[in-house]
Amino acid sequence: MNLKYLSSKYRNSVINRETSGDVPVDYEDLINLSIGDPDINTPQLIIDRAYKDACAGHTKYTASRGYPELRAEICNFYKKRYGMDVQDSEVFVSTAGSVAMYITMQAILDAGDEVIIIEPYFFPYPDQVKMACGVPVFVKTSHENNFQIDFTNLEAAVTDKTKAIIINTPNNPTGICYTTETLSQLADFAKKYDLIVVADDIYTSFDYTGNKFMPICSFPGMKERTITINSFSKNFIMTGFRVGNIIAPDYIINVIQTINENVVYTAPSISQRAAYHGLLHFEEFEDDIVKIFRERVEYAHKRLSAIPWVDVLPVSGSFYIFPSIEKTGLTSSQFSKKLFDECHVRVIPGRAFGESGEYHIRISCTVGIPQLEEAFDRMEKMTF
Repeated sequence: MNLKYLSSKYRNSVINRETSGDVPVDYEDLINLSIGDPDINTPQLIIDRAYKDACAGHTKYTASRGYPELRAEICNFYKKRYGMDVQDSEVFVSTAGSVAMYITMQAILDAGDEVIIIEPYFFPYPDQVKMACGVPVFVKTSHENNFQIDFTNLEAAVTDKTKAIIINTPNNPTGICYTTETLSQLADFAKKYDLIVVADDIYTSFDYTGNKFMPICSFPGMKERTITINSFSKNFIMTGFRVGNIIAPDYIINVIQTINENVVYTAPSISQRAAYHGLLHFEEFEDDIVKIFRERVEYAHKRLSAIPWVDVLPVSGSFYIFPSIEKTGLTSSQFSKKLFDECHVRVIPGRAFGESGEYHIRISCTVGIPQLEEAFDRMEKMTF
């Protein structure tokens, strides 16, 4: 193995098998609660309309910022749902959320710029910052504080090199929604220190608090300092389509467009057509999708609450649940391995999402209640 052929910044890279979608052992009775890929299919209407568009010739390159009609519908969506005036020049159609985050970091960071990441976090964030020569700076939260942002810790993390903060609500992995008070305080904080907020708004439909989700870009004075990343993967059950979008000030969008043209040029044309039809008909299927996953996480919460060595917070959002297993005396990796080996149930250790996630596991409720029931039946028989 000749490592000189690799870039020095990647020579020590190792695939994290705990967070990978690959299952190391193929048990016939495996219940996989690790991956955030819903088991239900994309709404048939979206598939049918995208298929017709493909047959009609929508198989070519699109405009590099995305189909104009899709961008227009994204603007309409923000107007109808949030009362925001988003201009076409502020919209970029991306190849899903992960690429959107990557090219955003490339667009805004200089070498040595610091990016605050609130723990627990979606595990690609630190590497995406590092790939843009930035420095991730982590701010811890706690189970005891419902994983809300601790502003004392946040204040302590700011330096003269701090450029941005990444937030994600409803949150992956915790399933927690930031309160309106938290977001309002964060908006004031960003303005005080002249920071960019990168809002990973992936699970916006899955807010079970009874409050309407409001993007931080809609708060006073925040549109000009927020980069909002959306994906059609979760709200629209379109993980395999790989399409999303970015909303940001037009001068940032211009740079993002330049970077993306040198990476993938455009998001897939057929996927963009599917996204367009999804937006046009979103209200026809959104409630049904949310109902399915809310029932699942509420069932998971009920079952976990009955296990004496588990502590679990009330359900708040997304389709994840993030129970503490600290009472077992095991680390999150040790517990996850024991659960896999003894019960053939796969979850992701909480430590994969930052230090604040240690002694937790992420359970993805992307299987039906019968499978969740079997998984928890097996889990509650474990001894420590």
